[in-house]
Amino acid sequence: MKNLTKPLIIFMIFLFILVPAIRAQRDPLKWPFSAKSIWNMPIGSEAIYVHAHIEKALAQGMTIDEDYIVMTPHAPLMEIVENRAGWDKNKDRCTTDGKLLFSAPIPQSFIVSHETWDGDTPNAGLAVLMPDGRTIKQTQPFAHCTSGKPGTSQYGFADTDIYGEGMYGAHGGSGLSAIGGCLRLGELTPTSGPIRHALKVNIFARKNICYDDETKGYRWPAKQSDGYAANNYYKDRKSVIVKACRMGALLALPAKMNLDSLGFETKPARILAEAFQNYGAYLVDDTAWDVYAILTEWSPDGRFNDLFKKNWGFSLKESNKDTPWARDMDRIFLNLHVVDNNSSSNIGGGGKPRMPLAPAFKK
Repeated sequence: MKNLTKPLIIFMIFLFILVPAIRAQRDPLKWPFSAKSIWNMPIGSEAIYVHAHIEKALAQGMTIDEDYIVMTPHAPLMEIVENRAGWDKNKDRCTTDGKLLFSAPIPQSFIVSHETWDGDTPNAGLAVLMPDGRTIKQTQPFAHCTSGKPGTSQYGFADTDIYGEGMYGAHGGSGLSAIGGCLRLGELTPTSGPIRHALKVNIFARKNICYDDETKGYRWPAKQSDGYAANNYYKDRKSVIVKACRMGALLALPAKMNLDSLGFETKPARILAEAFQNYGAYLVDDTAWDVYAILTEWSPDGRFNDLFKKNWGFSLKESNKDTPWARDMDRIFLNLHVVDNNSSSNIGGGGKPRMPLAPAFKK
């Protein structure tokens, strides 16, 4: 009996160590990029925080910016042809105006058109996984208005590897990714647990994004600011100047902040606040009107906001400023700080990460 006890103990220890490790492995289609990518790296203990002094959004309680994420590498190829409408409200994104840009595996049932997209001229960044299962192509502004017809877009970006750093892509205001940092389907539900990656946000540049001749309105990891930044950013600023708050800034709730002291009225806002404290959110685009926006997934499998409404009984988008959700969004955005020492050699500010690094990919 004694001889059986020792092997049994060893086996139990093996299960205790191995089984959680197997369960922790992640699916790159749902949780992409390397553990030390900007999208997965937690904020560190050495982070230096500078208050962003974001001015209160007045036009709506909350908005979203949907990134189109298509992870169907075995779907039939769809042609994506050039369209030159851009963000002109008087032009049609559905017309084919030029050459074939590329072909990609996108289900024909995925309709992105005037009738289905959010807003008049959304940013419409597309990230699509190619048949090799690792190359992500990105473009914007994507549309696919009729089943059986080609998709359309205008601007292309360098390919990224789903297993790599994944920093850059189809957010034209910053040059940052159209997939990294999105709230994905299955996250922020009553049972999904904490969000385990950085987020992405847009804010109103005329009030909240600093521009000067030295920095040109952006900072690492952003590659750029908007083409109109010099004549737009900070032009309606009423609060103090915060040079740190530029396109590409890592915005976060400070480590020392007691989140419960903010008095959140809704559970999903409290979950979001933890993500803003543990990972932060990269500033990737201008909302172009006086609102806050968070980046969410729209894919052939569904739209994040539809599932959010189903789970919580209200929309992530809110026109009214005087609701529990809108007040909670003010509680988050008005308290955001810039992690001022976030850099390529010091992602998240350095020191001990607040959270464990992302687990290995499943094989």
